[in-house]
Amino acid sequence: MSTNAEIHAETERMAKAGNKTKQPSQAQPALPRRELSMLLALGFLWALFALKEPAFLSARNLSLLTIELSVTAILALGMLLVLLPGQIDLAAGSGVGLFGAIAAVLVFSHGVSAPLALALSLFLGVLVWAGVGWLIVRQRIVAFIVTLGGLLVFKGLHWLTIQNQTVPVAPGGESNLYSSLTTFYLPPWPSAGVALVLFAIFTGMVLRSRRRRQALGFQILDGEVLFLGLFVAAQVLAVLVLVANKYRGIPLSVLILVAVAWGVWLLTSRTPFGRHLYAVGGNLDAARLSGVNVSRVVIVAYALMGGAVALTGFLQTAYSGASTSTVGQLMELDAIAACVIGGTSLKGGRGNVMGVLFGALIMASLLNGLTLMAVSPEVKFIARGLVLTLAVWFDGRMKAGR
Repeated sequence: MSTNAEIHAETERMAKAGNKTKQPSQAQPALPRRELSMLLALGFLWALFALKEPAFLSARNLSLLTIELSVTAILALGMLLVLLPGQIDLAAGSGVGLFGAIAAVLVFSHGVSAPLALALSLFLGVLVWAGVGWLIVRQRIVAFIVTLGGLLVFKGLHWLTIQNQTVPVAPGGESNLYSSLTTFYLPPWPSAGVALVLFAIFTGMVLRSRRRRQALGFQILDGEVLFLGLFVAAQVLAVLVLVANKYRGIPLSVLILVAVAWGVWLLTSRTPFGRHLYAVGGNLDAARLSGVNVSRVVIVAYALMGGAVALTGFLQTAYSGASTSTVGQLMELDAIAACVIGGTSLKGGRGNVMGVLFGALIMASLLNGLTLMAVSPEVKFIARGLVLTLAVWFDGRMKAGR
């Protein structure tokens, strides 16, 4: 939805310096067929789960679904930053378990204050993932191999950290900060106020972007279509608040997701670094000829991914109520699937925040519904694998049909 004229100018300049550069997806209108397909897929999933298990649409389950969405989406937003320059991260799920465990052990086994433990683990996540990026660009090791090795290393370190035992994440005292990441809810009235503020800011951003595109002579949506889109967004937000308030209110994890999504959106669409992410993924040679520091772009992207991995680890561990050897298992695949479903290219240069959030919602709905139906773990694995495969296949079909 959000576009940036500067992205057009940057990519056009780079195209003149080398081979033709692919246009970033944020500079083009979204394909109706993709959006319609995602809506139909989500509607089908919700209808299926509602028929099979009526509790799926209960206020309590939908509230829990927002927490699960937050966990999946934050990791997927970090994955977006890595996929845009044409990289990959297969170690994210193991990192989720590791950094969540480090913070849990520091707080509940060694008595370290929760804020300090979370800060230390977050810093460590950024540092370690920056090292992963350094290995890729400086030592010229393929990202697939580096992160595949990281998957095994971080999984082993995770198990060593918790000594193959369960480390409970229990509320109480200063440690309550850790558990409250997924147990704290905004009361009804503050929830409504936050929703109104967020919608007002979102509307202002959309209108400002529209005016900028119009001033530069770019294609813009008709006023009626824009109004309809904002009206639908307002209705969805209102329903979300009403449903959440029927249970306990808006979860804190949702506010964390909003902050992360906002930050990633600003970074990718309103900064030179964001334009460089698209340029490196769109055409590496042209980006280099244009003076883009490719090594720095990739390392910073991985460092930011490390922050998203650590934050996801805190949320997932708190939501599970304990750090166990299974926390974070295969979450990297869920994040990649969410990105691809939302239109992010595995080859780089294409993707946006809104698409990733929608893809994460589909993945979170799938896992939530299967869990509610008490489906066996092996069936869950099959379903996740099929969704990832179909998402990649559909992405290829969409590009072939252009």
